[in-house]
This record gives sequence, structure tokens and C-alpha cells, in this order.
Amino acid sequence: INSAWAPLGAARFKQLIEDKFYDNAGFFRYVPKYVVQWGIAADPKNNKDADIKDDKWGVVSNTVGTLVYASAGNNTRTTQLFVNFANNSFLDKFGFTPFGKVTASLDILQNKTYAAYGEAPDQDKIYVEGDAYLKLEFPLITHIMKASLVGRPGC
Repeated sequence: INSAWAPLGAARFKQLIEDKFYDNAGFFRYVPKYVVQWGIAADPKNNKDADIKDDKWGVVSNTVGTLVYASAGNNTRTTQLFVNFANNSFLDKFGFTPFGKVTASLDILQNKTYAAYGEAPDQDKIYVEGDAYLKLEFPLITHIMKASLVGRPGC
């Protein structure tokens, strides 16, 4: 996590980790050579709607391994994240601002995350029904067991 790249996004991510928001969340979107996406709470009552303002974009490009908030336009970032599996610099002009980078475990994320469901899981259903929907309809989907911050303090 690099606060210098995107201080608002980094702070929000740290808070979500401390709140255990990503624990048990499923990777609901996997597009090979593009992205893997997650960030809807396993328990629907834990979903957070509060948008955060956009960080200044263009500081860092959407390159392989960068961690970015998904959004639907200006100032609409909430909790959904994706990791770039390719050089997706075309996303820069749309305001997708990286706030971190997956390094040591990127190959695990790319090669061990269940990818066969692609983009099939319905995000609206996940939002309403949570992990129960994923377990019923997509039983092999990969989940985050526990998310925690490790490494250098103050990053």
C-alpha cells in the first residue's frame, strides 16, 4: 500500500482491513490477462455504501500487479477492488488510481484463484445475498479467508 500514490484510497483500504470487511469475501470477477475483482462483503449487512472522493490520478499507471478501486465514475469508489494482471494503462484516463501493488504473491493470485466462472457471478445478488449466493451458485469460487496488513508501518 502506498499512501503517496493515493492517500484517500490507501486510508480507506487500511480501514476496511481493520474492520475485517474483506474477510471471507469471494473473488467474483476473473478476466485472464486483465483483472481479478472482489470487495463485496460476505455478509450483506456489512456492505458499506459510502463513496470516497477520487485521488489525483496519473501518479502511477495501471500496470501489472497494481491494486485499484473499481468505480462507476467520478467519486464513486466504495469497497470493490481489482488487481491488474496486465499493463492496463488505458484505465488511467478513466481515473482508476492505483494505491498499492501486489508483488510477492501475484503469481499465486493469477494461478490459484479459481477462474472458470469468469464474470458470471451477479454482483447485485452478491450485494443482497452475500456469500450464501456464491457458495450455492459458484461453489468453487476462491475466497479471502482473512485480510490483514503486513509489512512496513505507515505505508
